[in-house]
Amino acid sequence: MTSRERVRTVFAHEEPDHVPCWCGASPGFLAKAQRQLGLETAEQALVRFGDDFRRVWARYAGPPERSPDQGLPSGAACRTVFGVVHKGCGCGMPINPPLAGASLAEIEAYAWPEPDWMDVSTVRRQALAWRGEHAILGGDWSPFWHDANEVVGMERLMILMREDPAVVDAVMSRAADYYLEVNRRIFDAAADAIDVFFIGNDFGSQAGPLIGETAFRRFVLPHLRRLCGLGHDYGLKVMMHCCGGFAPLIPAMIEAGLDGLQALQPSARGMEPARLKADFGDKLVLCGGIDSQHALIEGNPATVRDITRRTLEILKPGGGYILSASHDFILEETPVENVLAMFDAGKEFGVYARPTAPPETSSAKP
Repeated sequence: MTSRERVRTVFAHEEPDHVPCWCGASPGFLAKAQRQLGLETAEQALVRFGDDFRRVWARYAGPPERSPDQGLPSGAACRTVFGVVHKGCGCGMPINPPLAGASLAEIEAYAWPEPDWMDVSTVRRQALAWRGEHAILGGDWSPFWHDANEVVGMERLMILMREDPAVVDAVMSRAADYYLEVNRRIFDAAADAIDVFFIGNDFGSQAGPLIGETAFRRFVLPHLRRLCGLGHDYGLKVMMHCCGGFAPLIPAMIEAGLDGLQALQPSARGMEPARLKADFGDKLVLCGGIDSQHALIEGNPATVRDITRRTLEILKPGGGYILSASHDFILEETPVENVLAMFDAGKEFGVYARPTAPPETSSAKP
């Protein structure tokens, strides 16, 4: 099977030749892997790890004052298209919620980002460059929940859910509307070359959900459903990255139309692999489960290999599982030898006895 066929088979909840692998890695980790493995390019590192996926992106082409990496204030790590500056390690943390304390009228008058700021003209060419060998992750990351928290302030947004829900609806809608239109343009240009609409929103902490199920269904679910529906309209599977312990929210996510969940932190409350497989394995593709917080960073190759073997024993049967670390980014401090141990164990223990035929490729568009 090609990587693309393997992933399509898993999303059909059938058993491929072996469990597919996804190496979501930070640029810093990939650069370190190149150096330690004596490789010339990041692509060679992905090949060594056995990554079955490749990612394509639209390019920011909007005003410089909203650029993610141009004209940043001193000490800033990045800026969102919503005008929020981040400071700190890596992508940093938001520091300047521009709509903290804003009225509904001020929210409506705010300079929200324009879909025209994203250049989608190269996305199809990026995807076709892989010649159908890999499963292509596409679409905008679309973190409308994060953006709503960042422009208002997380604590303030939570209070407003009780005190002034109309403000929350306005902020959430403006953020989601932006991503819906950007993604529509991406898919108009390139849906036939993309396999999975991959988005990201973190709804969990180490101890449980950041938001209760009632509030999730009231404020978040309608917009998540819109994004899932858009992806399905273009014949794409929809997978979402989500960190932490968010198991109580998974039934609502399934109702929204999600086809897969990525990250699955086994050390977070309620995210034990056996429980997730039993409760949701027939409804969702599960991607992740190899502990990034402790095993991959603090462990050694032998322990990582054993953890990977045991995780595969739980999540592999019947298909519907993609091997990856329990975060969307393998961080630079992660030992390369541990990541090699994870993916090499996947090749060793992830083989299925009798692979089924890959499902037919669909390029449906509205």
